[in-house]
Amino acid sequence: MIDVLQDSANQIEPAVELSVVIPMFNEEEALPALVGRLRPVLDGSGEPYEVVAVDDGSADGTVRQLGELRLTWPQLRVVRLRRNSGHQAALTAGLHHARGHYAVSLDADLQDPPEKIPEMLALARSQGLDIVYGVRANRSTDTGFKRRTAGVYYWLMRRLVGNHVPAQAGDFRLLSRNVLDALKALPDQPQVYRLLVPWLGFPSGEVTYHRDERVAGQTKYPLRKMVLLALDSVVGFSVAPLRLATWLGAFAFFVCLGTLVYTFAVYATGETTPGWTSLIIAVLFIGAVQLICLGVLGEYIGRIYTAVQQRPTYYVGEDTGTAAAPLPGIPWPGPRRGRGSPLESLGGPGGS
Repeated sequence: MIDVLQDSANQIEPAVELSVVIPMFNEEEALPALVGRLRPVLDGSGEPYEVVAVDDGSADGTVRQLGELRLTWPQLRVVRLRRNSGHQAALTAGLHHARGHYAVSLDADLQDPPEKIPEMLALARSQGLDIVYGVRANRSTDTGFKRRTAGVYYWLMRRLVGNHVPAQAGDFRLLSRNVLDALKALPDQPQVYRLLVPWLGFPSGEVTYHRDERVAGQTKYPLRKMVLLALDSVVGFSVAPLRLATWLGAFAFFVCLGTLVYTFAVYATGETTPGWTSLIIAVLFIGAVQLICLGVLGEYIGRIYTAVQQRPTYYVGEDTGTAAAPLPGIPWPGPRRGRGSPLESLGGPGGS
């Protein structure tokens, strides 16, 4: 009798080999083009798959379009966050909820071609890789400013974090179930996956592609968010800013020491002159160094404070792929694990 029930369950919910995770925020204009290119690729691959569309609190018609698409696309699964939590948090939600043996993260703007997914999957299988990065061989469609800032970002990250960070590799990548389980076991905190995934050290390969222009809508990474991403990357994966504060303090000390020697020398020769200018410069210099050091310390202390609060990075309001829907007014918690955690007690999604 048990075998019959298990067979019936397997027929109802077959094993998923490939999950495609797509964070979405106000992508109403890009959705038709995305589906028009992604679905033929996945249907033609012959692999049992699911598409995990994570709605990151969209204010346009993204959710409505996703609901309409589910009527004709049974493999589409919608994970709706209760509020806008950010691209990396939405990506975290999708990866934690993915059920496939492999998962590919893809943006909805089609700058990263979904036609490369079968090639990434074939490379992972043939060489026994756990990670396959999509590396941009050409960024000619980006503005000159974007290309230069991206080049500086990857140059800086490779020197601060290590050469294991692939250059020009964004969030278009394939991860095996081993990597997904390793990511789920990490503490629940904001992540920068383009640095975190290489840090894990799993066997990896690369697939190059030409980066296209955004198919529709507006970029979700303006200059302000790019600067914040760079700041999170530096502070989250390196203690170099703390060492920089130390070196600035040492430099200021020697400058002040030299100024002190000069003052005594002038006083000894009797050539004392009004020192208003030098005094103001010294005070401003020391004050600037102190403020920089305090700012660096504040960034790290702020992250410690956030980690101590243990607030989940996201809350799931609805997941169409779960048998048990969330009750009204009771949010599913994010992927916080451990004994006595909300996921363990409620059996919510992402707790496996």
